[in-house]
Amino acid sequence: MNKSFPLTGWGSLAVHGGHKKDPLYAHQVPIYASSSYVFDTAEQGMRRFDGKEEGYIYSRWGNPTLTEAEEKIAALETFQLDMEAKGILHASGMAAITTLLLAHLKPGDKIISHYSLYGGTNDILGKVLPGLQISPVISDLRDLTKTEDILKADPAIKMMYLETPANPTIQCVDLEELGRLAKKYNLVTACDNTFATPYLQQPFRYGIDFIVHSTTKFLNGHGTAIGGILLGTDLSFMNGPCTKLHRLLGGNANPFDAFLLIQGMKTLEIRMDRHCRNAMEVAAFLEAQPSVARVNYTGLASHPDHHTALKQMRHPGAMLSFELKGGLQSGIDFMNKLQMCVRTVSLGTCDTLLSHPASMTHYSVPKEEKEKYGITDGLIRMNVGIENLADIIHDLGQALPAD
Repeated sequence: MNKSFPLTGWGSLAVHGGHKKDPLYAHQVPIYASSSYVFDTAEQGMRRFDGKEEGYIYSRWGNPTLTEAEEKIAALETFQLDMEAKGILHASGMAAITTLLLAHLKPGDKIISHYSLYGGTNDILGKVLPGLQISPVISDLRDLTKTEDILKADPAIKMMYLETPANPTIQCVDLEELGRLAKKYNLVTACDNTFATPYLQQPFRYGIDFIVHSTTKFLNGHGTAIGGILLGTDLSFMNGPCTKLHRLLGGNANPFDAFLLIQGMKTLEIRMDRHCRNAMEVAAFLEAQPSVARVNYTGLASHPDHHTALKQMRHPGAMLSFELKGGLQSGIDFMNKLQMCVRTVSLGTCDTLLSHPASMTHYSVPKEEKEKYGITDGLIRMNVGIENLADIIHDLGQALPAD
């Protein structure tokens, strides 16, 4: 990208950000399918290993295709902010989260987070970290007074981990206020920005230290590749200890998936605009249905976090969930009747995707534990796609239980 010609539009940055002229004049970034890179001389190899000369050595350590994806996402997360960020592309969102946690926490430390997290994140906090003598503290971080009381009473808490909007209740937490509290008590802050994408929300704007994404979702946008990214504004940490840990853990991305990610991001703005317009209309439609007990969508005034979402997001986004009054069997019947919308557990693709946590992702979780996190038997999670709105609503309408 030509730094002498600063881009003023988000969509322009999504297309051109991170791109460097290819030495062989390829229009698109090539897929560098090479595990290692050669040196002109032994001395050049020495300089590269010593960090005195930029250049690639081994694709677990870095790859030109990965670099473009990393720099594009970093540019989007810092667009119009007076800061720089470094991104490290990973094989998955969970790999990025693992690097983040292991880079900052040691035995005896604690990490504070909230209810309603992505299942993989919830498991690594509750099942993996305790084995490393790192303890999670889970609370409702929307209650700022209670949160400060916890931080004040427990100096072992070293990190605050946020996910907003959160999965699957679309709960939102206040990034600015929690970032302020974390700084007051010297905590590292991190936010999973997967649901929002940098187009709708920029956590760095609110003082958050690190951002993670599952790039599999809206950034890729087409369900064609798995990936994740960890971004931070402390460049010396990101280029030093964090990069070294990432290389040792081996959770690196691959050039083909990075290439697909780059192509997907070029249409992120126009995709998200359509996702968001459709989602607002779908949420309003569902809220008016007699068989629906509740719609979780922060664009609706009925959502308890409506004002928080409006404060920090460009738009409430494409994700929502809703609860059917008929419970488990009603949820199963609804899913089985869908004709166009897709039954699957992922999200972020162009087509409308629905999942029923009680019969799918959370089938083996005890009912009382699910309900503690707002996951009822009749809850349906929905990624509103970019199809024709009338077709989405028609499919939902014919699948909903009769009055």
